[in-house]
This record gives sequence, structure tokens and C-alpha cells, in this order.
Amino acid sequence: MANAVPIFKKWVSDGRRAQFLYFCGMRFIRNNLANAFTLANLFCGIVGIAHLFSGQYVVTFYCLLGSLILDFFDGFVARMMRADSALGTQLDSLADVVSFGVMPAFAMYFMLEPYGTRLGEINFPFEIKYLALFIALFSCLRLAIFNLDEEQRYYFKGLNTPTNTIFIFGIYYNIMRAQNADGIFGSEAFLDINPWILLLITVASCWLLVSPLKMISMKFKSKALRDNVSKIVLLVGGILLIVFFRWLAMPLLVVYYIVISLLFHREMSDAKN
Repeated sequence: MANAVPIFKKWVSDGRRAQFLYFCGMRFIRNNLANAFTLANLFCGIVGIAHLFSGQYVVTFYCLLGSLILDFFDGFVARMMRADSALGTQLDSLADVVSFGVMPAFAMYFMLEPYGTRLGEINFPFEIKYLALFIALFSCLRLAIFNLDEEQRYYFKGLNTPTNTIFIFGIYYNIMRAQNADGIFGSEAFLDINPWILLLITVASCWLLVSPLKMISMKFKSKALRDNVSKIVLLVGGILLIVFFRWLAMPLLVVYYIVISLLFHREMSDAKN
């Protein structure tokens, strides 16, 4: 035991301890940096939902933007650092349930809230705003299916939860702008014609989340132009929509995304092989 003391002192003095601690620290960072991005995504989602309840939709927009960016980078960082793990997969889905499941559900919840129990001449035994929460349930179901489906490498089956969130929140955001700033729709009268449309959007959203329709993923199978035509068309068209329609482009981008995905269905079928 006495002989171990000078050996330990030598190990400390020649810098090996510092190297060991540095290696351990870097390994810890490499294994957990992607998880830190995922938790930051979750944080943004929680803050965004909190501000939805106080009507601060602009803050929620920035929180959603933060969640979208962080959701992209957590996967990117995990692949770059070769730090994919079962923990990261589960954590990513749990964060997405909040940021891209609960958030859009409550955005629709608040859009339906003014109608109470009545929808036209129909009087429901409950407030119809609670139907919006099915968006969260189907988002959770979609994420569970995605985790078990090994086929979705270069395309998605059904509408992915971040895109669905952009669609639902985009409608909510533009309605709030119309109410608070006399936006492009002119007045609150826009809201008076939409309860059935909002319910239809809710049903369509739930179905699209778990549908078998193949949707474009921005993961590149190869650098060949012919393998990425759909992605190029999607990007160019998306940029044009943003330039010409600005805030209204949020829901329009999702409609455009679905249309382009359907048009390039064969390309995604080839990607499976």
C-alpha cells in the first residue's frame, strides 16, 4: 500500500490526472450534448404553453421556433457525435409530446373556446374546446408508432408532429393577429365563420398524424440531384410562400408540404429500397 502513494503522486504530477479528467469530461459532453438540446426543446415547449394561457402568442411563437431549432439540432448533434442512445430516443419523444403535441392542442383549444357548448344549432353536452385535446393524444400515438417503425429513415409515414404544430399554431397566430392588430383578415368577424372548419382541421390533423401517407423528410439519402428533387421543390416553394405571404405562410407551408409529398410519392417509395 505504501508503494502506491509515490505512484499516485507521480500520476498526478505528470499531468495524467488532468488528462483523465479532461477525457471523462469530453466523453460526458459527447454522450449528453444531444440530450441537453432535447431538454432545452422541452423547456421551450413548457414556456410556450404557459404563455398560451396568458394570451402572449408572440412569446409562444418564439418558444415554438426555439423548439423547432433545438429539435433539429438534437438529432444532428447525436448523429455527428455518434451518441445515439435509447435514452436519447425516449427523451426526444417525451419532449416532442409537450412541444409538438400539447402546444398545438392548446392552440386549437383556445380557438374553439369562444363557442362554448354550441356549434351552430347543435348544443353539445360538453364544451367543444376539449375536442382539441385529441391532437395531443394522436401526437403521442404518432410518436410511439414512429419509435417502433424502422422504415421511416428517408421519409415519414403521416404528418410529423413539428409540421402539424406549425399548421395548427400558424392558424392560431394569424387569428390572434387579426383580433389584436386588425390583421389581414380585417376583423374578428373572421372567427364567426370558422367553428366547423376548426373542428374539421382538428379531425384532419389527428388523422394525418397516424395516416399511412408518405411525407417528405429532409434527410438526404444521397447527394444525387435526382434523389432530392422533391426536397429542392419543397425548399424553393417554401421560401416563396414566406416572401409573399409572411405570417400567413405558416399554415400554407404545411398545405404545400402535403401536396408536394403526394406529388412525389413515387420518389419516396424508391427511397424505401
